[in-house]
Order: sequence, then C-alpha cells, then structure tokens
Amino acid sequence: MLLRRMLIMLGVVLVVVLALAGYKGFSIYQQIQMFSAPQPAISVSAAHAEEQPWQSRLPAIGTLKAFQGVDLAAEVEGIVREVMFESGQKVTQGQALIQLDSEVERASLATAEAERSLAQIEYERGRSLVSRSNISKSEFDRLASALQKATASAAQLKAQLDKKRINAPFAGTIGIRQVDTGDYLSPGATIATLQDLSHLHVDFFLPEQRAPQLQVGQPVRLSVAAYPDEQFEGRIAAINPKVENETRNLQVRATLSNPDEKLLPGMFANLEVLLPDDRPQIVVPETAITYTLYGNSVYVVTEKQGEDGKTVKDEDGTAQLTVERRFVETGERRAGRVVISKGLKAGEQVVTSGQLKLDNGAHVVIVADPALQLETDEAADAAQ
Repeated sequence: MLLRRMLIMLGVVLVVVLALAGYKGFSIYQQIQMFSAPQPAISVSAAHAEEQPWQSRLPAIGTLKAFQGVDLAAEVEGIVREVMFESGQKVTQGQALIQLDSEVERASLATAEAERSLAQIEYERGRSLVSRSNISKSEFDRLASALQKATASAAQLKAQLDKKRINAPFAGTIGIRQVDTGDYLSPGATIATLQDLSHLHVDFFLPEQRAPQLQVGQPVRLSVAAYPDEQFEGRIAAINPKVENETRNLQVRATLSNPDEKLLPGMFANLEVLLPDDRPQIVVPETAITYTLYGNSVYVVTEKQGEDGKTVKDEDGTAQLTVERRFVETGERRAGRVVISKGLKAGEQVVTSGQLKLDNGAHVVIVADPALQLETDEAADAAQ
C-alpha cells in the first residue's frame, strides 16, 4: 500500500512538472514568434536638408529712443498767464508754448532802455566835445563806460524777459501738458515732454568679441511687440569706443526712420545686425534636431539594403525606409531653421517629427507634416 501511494504521488508530481514545462515552452515559443515577426513601420514626417544662402546675423535686444527728446521745464519762476499748445500737438521749432507773467520784467526793461538811451546821448555829446578838447579824455571814458553798463543792463533784463516765454527748441510732438493757466511754476518744473519722432535711435549691447564684426553703416533689422508682423530697417550710427566694465559688452546705437510715427521712444525691440557674410549653408527644420548632453543628432532616412546589396522593397514595390542616427554640429538658428555645419549633406532626408519612437535602424514610413509645410515658405524668406 505504501509503495502504491508513493508511486501515485510521484506520477502526479511528474505530470505537474511536465505541464509547467510545456506551458513555459509554449510561452517562449510565442515570444520568439512575436519578436521574429516583422514590426510595423513607424510613421514619421521628414524634410530634406537644403543648401541655401544664409546671412549671418547678430541678435540683440534694445530700447528705442527719440532722435531728439526733452522734458520741457521752466527756467525761472512765475505765474502761467497763457498756455499756447494742446496735448499731443505737433509743434514747429521756435513755436511759443508757455507765457509766464512778465509785467515786472517789462517795466524794468523799459527803465533800463531809457537809461541806455540817455547814456547813448551823453556818449555822442561827449565824443563831439572831446574831439574839440572841451572835455577831458577821462570824462569821455566815463561816458563810454556808462553806455556799456546801460546796454548790458538792458540786455540782461531782455534775457530775463525772454525766459518768461517758453518756446519749442525743435520740431516734434508735444506730450500731455502738466500745467494750466494760473499755475505757479518754480524753476525746473516740468511742463510737458517734446519728442522728435521723425527718426529714432535704438541702443543695444553686444559682447566685446563682436567688435571686429561691427562698423558704422551696417544694416539693422528690428521688430517690436506692438507690431509683431512688421520689421523695421535701420543702420548703425555710432559704436561706443568703450567696453562696459561690469558686463564686458559694447554699446551700439542704430538710427531708423519713422515716417508713420508708429514706433515710440521707450519701446522694447528685438533686433539683428545683418553681417555681409551670406555664404550658402546647409539648413534643416529645427524640429529635426535632438538635443542631448552627449551632442546634437538627427535621424537620417535611408533605403534598407539587403545582404545582396539590393534595396529591400515592400509588397507594394516601394523601397523600405530605415533611419540612421547621426551626430551633427549645429550653428545659428532662425525662424524655425538651423544651420548644420558638420555631419549632414545637402539633399539628405531627416526626420522632423516622431523621433521619440525611433531607434537606430528602425523601419519607418513617411507621412505629410502640414505644420512643417506651412512654415517652410516663411522660414525660407526669413533666412534670406
């Protein structure tokens, strides 16, 4: 009986072991079949590397400033008797803007001019008498000095009177006025701002290493947030002969015309200095670049080659496509395009989307990328 039970238990264990071994073998067979089966092609979009003229540019940010701009202020104290401009008005050079009370100055000037007239008469009489030696030379010198003093006193009072009227120092657009008739103005009190908007300056900084690439007259292209779809052209007008000690940057000033007066002083500007170098460069869409700590790379689309050296084709007769990961050296980026300085040839096809699903040698099929097609023409125009 004992021997029989042991044989039964041994048989059961043997059956279980054989069942487990069969299940394991079947699982391994399924995995082999799964991995050995051809993988479906991965859908990606692609674009060709193009060789095109590429003008090098120096990017910078700057601030717009008026060609001429001042905050008008009173030089002397006084009561505002008349305001002769409106806020936002265009004024001409020399146009009167503010008249302060000047009654006291006018009366003083009238007194000084009367004294000057009397001194002039006495001087003319003395000159006639001294020629006949009827008065001494020293007396004539005293009369001449009195005339000069009276003339200077009248000129001084005339200058003080002129300061009671504030005129526009140049033509431009005047801002919001800060005074009204009857206000008391102390010296230095602001009346309004006056800006010449016909031309503008834009001041910006570039690293000192860029100094050899800069010269007066170079073209500059800029844009502002207020008009994102427009670009404005200018030229470098001056380069500061001193590098900033704190930042080691070089200040540059460009000038641009503003006939429509769209641009205003104080606006923030994104700008580029256009360099004369426009050699052809190989460029690809920026989305084709994979950036890693080990370097930048692209996936190059190639036709799969069989062991016999012939191109492998699908059932429909089209060539099978695979990707090769290739490390490249990138250069300047602009308008969604990037320059490839090393590692890629013109005409080679690179993957522009779907890189996360790829590995070296992966089977791919190319599909259209509407977004890339929409941006291609704009990027090409911006690169010129």
